[in-house]
Amino acid sequence: MRRLVLSILVENTSGVLSRVAGLFSRRGYNIDSLTVGVTQDPSMSRMTIVAYGDDQILDQIKKQLSKLEDVKQIVELPLGDSVCRELVLVKVESTPQTRASIIEIADIFRAKIIDVATESLTIEITGEQAKLQAFTELLLNYNIKEIVRTGLTGLMRGNDDIHKLLEQ
Repeated sequence: MRRLVLSILVENTSGVLSRVAGLFSRRGYNIDSLTVGVTQDPSMSRMTIVAYGDDQILDQIKKQLSKLEDVKQIVELPLGDSVCRELVLVKVESTPQTRASIIEIADIFRAKIIDVATESLTIEITGEQAKLQAFTELLLNYNIKEIVRTGLTGLMRGNDDIHKLLEQ
């Protein structure tokens, strides 16, 4: 199985997310990660979808997505030729004895302490998934109370952009 990261330019209209997600569910494909946001053009949104499967399934996903009327451009973001990041917020239990150790781990990973409470710290970290996984594994020793992840988002490296590809 391999990982497929798709950057998809879609019309920014109601129901687009439902139609894209429905395509996956109708065919029994799983979405590992999905992020959506409006682009610099308010009439367009960009979706980043991560899925896993064999080559046949992943090719079928791309073909089926390209048939949707709302989908204007699909770009596969290959490893090494794209920049992908994820945001994680972690609330970790903190005592006076453990607080300095947790802050030190956050500093090493260039994470930010965004909330301090009497019995917890909330930390924000962005980066590649491997970095985030290593960070959260270290925090397991301190009792993670809550964790939330945004899902992967990314862009192609270099001067090309999805809008230029759409114009070609």
